Amino acid sequence: MGIKDRRFVTAADAVNFLSPWTLEEWMCRGDVVANEHLLLVRANMDAGRCHPFHTHPTREEIIFIISGRAEQWVGREHRILGPGEMAFIPMGEVHGTFNPFAEKLVFLAILSPAKAAEPGIVDVSTEEPWASIRKGFPPVT
Repeated sequence: MGIKDRRFVTAADAVNFLSPWTLEEWMCRGDVVANEHLLLVRANMDAGRCHPFHTHPTREEIIFIISGRAEQWVGREHRILGPGEMAFIPMGEVHGTFNPFAEKLVFLAILSPAKAAEPGIVDVSTEEPWASIRKGFPPVT
């Protein structure tokens, strides 16, 4: 069965990628299914790690927590999210996912549209106020 006809995706079908922040398991993207509008990645973030502040100028995103806890920032607001909770990130909004906790964090990131103008991601973690907004929070790398 080719990608064009695939309707179900198993863990074995996922495209795995080790990013600087997480082990990414891509379940819905063009080399896995014939998607038009959605991207889906399961992200596995070790304790003490983070995906620092960034934006997706041309995509909306949902972060849905499967297990563990996330210190999730959307703009200048943050919440501690646990299993079954989510954050909605509007297109172009600065956000970051931090795991200062002792346990591994597993979450789904759902992005739309699937095909968008580049750049898909812009790192702003070295710019103010993002470079210092977590001052006083537990350190992560």
